[in-house]
Amino acid sequence: MTGPGVLYVRFGRCAEDAHDIYEALLGLLADITPVVQALPPDAALADVRGALRYFGQDAAGLARLFRLRARALYDTDCAIGVAPNPLLARMAAADGESGGVREVRPEETARFLDRKPVDALHGVGPATARTLCGYGLDSVGRVAQAPPATLQRILGATAGRRIAERARGADPTPVVPSAPARSASAEHRFDRDELDPERRRRALLALADGLGFRMRREGQVARGLTLTVRYADRTATARSRTLPEPTAHTPALTAAAYALHDALGLQRARVRAVSLRAEDLTAAERAVRQLSFDPGEERARRAEAAADRARARFGPAAAYPASAA
Repeated sequence: MTGPGVLYVRFGRCAEDAHDIYEALLGLLADITPVVQALPPDAALADVRGALRYFGQDAAGLARLFRLRARALYDTDCAIGVAPNPLLARMAAADGESGGVREVRPEETARFLDRKPVDALHGVGPATARTLCGYGLDSVGRVAQAPPATLQRILGATAGRRIAERARGADPTPVVPSAPARSASAEHRFDRDELDPERRRRALLALADGLGFRMRREGQVARGLTLTVRYADRTATARSRTLPEPTAHTPALTAAAYALHDALGLQRARVRAVSLRAEDLTAAERAVRQLSFDPGEERARRAEAAADRARARFGPAAAYPASAA
């Protein structure tokens, strides 16, 4: 295992136009290394091994340099994990402070992983975690000590080998340079920390309607939707969903936004802001739309087109969903 050279950067709270700030932060990271992999909506991986000699610093020093620049230029703090591979870098960032640099060196790997819950391993979902816990393998250290044959018998050959490797801190996944897919975003900040789910749903309806109008005006459709909820303590939760078909239709976007919101189960959460981002935009004429024989849907699309014409002529306030008022 080589020395630390991979950064996992989780960007902190951005300004109102979160997507533009995200792209700017990616560009700032690219000033240090060209090997930057975008992980929307608020993170990135960077392999800085090729930049160590140029800057005369180790990987942790470059992480602190980037964090300082991000704070000075964009007023956003970052949690950065520094490690020999993407798996450990992700876990180091999650283990650190909300804004800070956490380094895991190769000789520290076993101690770092030992007592972590098994679901802290990237790629271990709730179902796999429940299965492992059912066999008493409830920590990463215990999984690492289990015979590989046992894990393969419990999880299957491929998954068992993968989990055994990750429990020992091994991750051969390279950092692949990439840019975020083209997207459009909108955010609503509440006047006070919002506890009422109905007010949050009304805000989501307004955001979905605005995004839909913007995409229809520009002749675009989205293949996915991401909801980000920001809380009073400045933490955030982001969830994404692939849409059944590429769309800019407000009811379809709203239904997806509601489903993402309801799945979070925010019974007593103090919500500071909600944002929606339409992902993987493409030209509407290139998208395939399933024909509908529902007259109600066709009427809704005609009404939407009429509202769009009114907005284009008289401004955005000329027409909007009644429930968003």
